[in-house]
Amino acid sequence: MDYFCPMCRNLNILVLFSLATLFFLASCEKEIEVDLPAATPRMVVEGSIEQGQPPIVFLTMSQAYFDPIDLNAYQELIVRDADVYVTSNGNQVQLDLICSSDVPEELLPAVSELTGFTEEELALIDICLYSTIDESIWGVPGNTYDLRIERGEHLLSSRTKINTPIALDSTWFRIPGNPDPDDSLGFAFAILTDPDTLGNAYRWFARRVNTYPDWSENAGEVKDANYIAPLGSATDDAFFNGLSFEFGYFRGTAPGSNKEDDSNSEAGYFKVGDTIAIRGAVIDRGALDYIISFEDQVATQGSPFASPANIRTNIEGGLGAWIGYGTSYDTIICAAP
Repeated sequence: MDYFCPMCRNLNILVLFSLATLFFLASCEKEIEVDLPAATPRMVVEGSIEQGQPPIVFLTMSQAYFDPIDLNAYQELIVRDADVYVTSNGNQVQLDLICSSDVPEELLPAVSELTGFTEEELALIDICLYSTIDESIWGVPGNTYDLRIERGEHLLSSRTKINTPIALDSTWFRIPGNPDPDDSLGFAFAILTDPDTLGNAYRWFARRVNTYPDWSENAGEVKDANYIAPLGSATDDAFFNGLSFEFGYFRGTAPGSNKEDDSNSEAGYFKVGDTIAIRGAVIDRGALDYIISFEDQVATQGSPFASPANIRTNIEGGLGAWIGYGTSYDTIICAAP
């Protein structure tokens, strides 16, 4: 006796219909080429000035989205022929071009500390920036600094202020939850008292200044060559104006780092035995807007659900930022609970 299955019959019809639909869609496939308009190259500024330090300005040219990214291409983007001026209190100084290829090897650690580039980057790429040894234009809290850049048809300008530094009340290391004696990973915490004037803005940097142990693949190296600002490093006092408040930060990662503790379970954590140098900075509103928009782009990079948005800039005639930092420093010794 034959067995009749109505459900099986419906299933067969559904499968045949699905196959027919797929065949129809495949037959309609067409290659579409999008001719993107050529973007006009613009100058990109990465400039900063801190109290007691010279101005530092790094200039590159923007490139098209699909242009190659390699060392040779990067070298070509660095701007080495601009006239760069910084003015404060009526005193104008033209900055000098300084290239890593001209710096003696024994001075590379000092240049790395000053510029934020690692010694390896300075040795591998001829990085050029603009600065000065003229201390009359070095950073002073309360002063405003005007930046002017001239290069052919490019004319850029910006203004920033070094606000009065606000020291952190206290800093410490904490392992979250209820740690047992074997726990060693935690975060950096601090307390800040905000002045009773709305509109203050801040940025946090941290750097591990101890070296890797002998058994590490990076044995003997200082853990962080420079200060690192983690994502979410900047904020204003909209929600805590005039208050003392506690906050914490995870450990940031240097761009392009392939160190073991940046890719294993220790990533994002400080560790018992670390010595953390803290750099807290007061910044102006233009710098805050740039930093927040930049970090939002970094955090959502590659996400199809992120809303597209341009990075804000305080540079007239170009891209990037010119930032004044009123900084204070502190140190945390990461000890077991």
